[in-house]
Amino acid sequence: MDAIKTNSLTKYYGKARGMIDVNLTVAEGDFFGFIGPNGAGKSTTIRTLLGLISPTSGSAEVLGMDIRAQKNQILAKVGYLPSETNFYRGMKVREILKLSADLRHMDCKAEAALLCERLDLDPNRKVDELSFGNRKKVGIVCALQHKPRLYILDEPTGGLDPLMQKEFYSILQERNKAGATVFLSSHVLSEVERYCKRAAVIREGRILVSDSVGNLGHTGVKRVSIRGISSLSLREGIKDIQIKQDGVTFLYDGSAQELLSLLTTLKAQDFTVTDPDLEEIFLHYYTKEES
Repeated sequence: MDAIKTNSLTKYYGKARGMIDVNLTVAEGDFFGFIGPNGAGKSTTIRTLLGLISPTSGSAEVLGMDIRAQKNQILAKVGYLPSETNFYRGMKVREILKLSADLRHMDCKAEAALLCERLDLDPNRKVDELSFGNRKKVGIVCALQHKPRLYILDEPTGGLDPLMQKEFYSILQERNKAGATVFLSSHVLSEVERYCKRAAVIREGRILVSDSVGNLGHTGVKRVSIRGISSLSLREGIKDIQIKQDGVTFLYDGSAQELLSLLTTLKAQDFTVTDPDLEEIFLHYYTKEES
């Protein structure tokens, strides 16, 4: 069974675009990245999957359950972390965590204590007194303490310092190895590249590509760096020209023969051709759509 499966899922806010014809499949046990800048449609997709907003058209299932007819059952089996977390004022962290567990009719006290310790979160502090990063930790514990089958996390590391980010992902990796599915929305491409097995790229509400993180790099695009030149004219196949102190670097998706012909016309000291990283691949997909 797939953890998430959508069929032409579409959401409009009046005439404003939310997401359009989203077809996405996330297998159970996957660690899946959902990539896109702010406003691309990531949060709209997530809220629709959870039944928090209704789709305009299309359909979807989460853990085999219909998002329209079975949203309460879905919420019971999912750990959801929104991009922004808000809590009742005046409550202590431990009271918020207990309230979250009680709503699920579960006793999560032991797991909550363990998570608070790992994330360096004081359960006796009032949420009003917490920094943005510590409020994010409260949301993380609420999402993780009941050990769900599926985690849907929307920009989860915003506000966390690097050490806490590392610990957070260690927890997710442990849960994933134990069989849980992780669906991670992020615009931090290094996170997706480091931790996710598969990923989808979304732009202006539409899915551009969905594949394994490794295969996303097989676009035919190369990063070319040329030492000893100070400029390069834009031509077909060349994108993202960057002038460096010792030369020029650019993305190239033309033919190998044309690249070799170009290199012979330049008075270069040296050159390298490498595979791009995920951030550069992301740029390739976006600039390709705009061209």
